[in-house]
Amino acid sequence: MNVFSFFPFFFVIVFIFIFGIIIYTVIRGVSRWNKNNKSPVLTVPVIIVAKRGDISYHRHNSGGNNMGHTTSSTTYYVTFQVESGDRIELIVPDDEFGMLVEGDTGRLTFQGTRYKGFEREIKVKPIL
Repeated sequence: MNVFSFFPFFFVIVFIFIFGIIIYTVIRGVSRWNKNNKSPVLTVPVIIVAKRGDISYHRHNSGGNNMGHTTSSTTYYVTFQVESGDRIELIVPDDEFGMLVEGDTGRLTFQGTRYKGFEREIKVKPIL
C-alpha cells in the first residue's frame, strides 16, 4: 500500500471523526437546553463557597501577511452550597459575579443548570 492510496482513506476517517464530534456537541447542547426547560425553577437557601473565572484566548489571523490579533473571553462560575451540603456550580453573568462574595448567604434561584438570580440575606447588626 503506497502513500497515495492511503491518503483518501485517512482523509475520510478524519472527516467522519470531526463531523461526529460536531454532531455530538450539537446533540448534547440541545439535550441540555431541553432538560433545563423541563426543570422546575427552584429557589433555595444557600451559601457561596467558591468563585472562579475561566479565560479562553482566541488567535485570529488577518490574511496572508501573518498579522493577527488575539481576543479573550471569560466565563464566570460560582459554587453554591445548599443546606444538605450538596454543591451546585453555575455559570453567572459577569455583571453579577463581582457582586457575589464567598461566605454570602441568601436565596439562589435556578432552573436546571441555569442561574436565575441570587438574593443576598441582609444581616442586621444591633446598635449598641
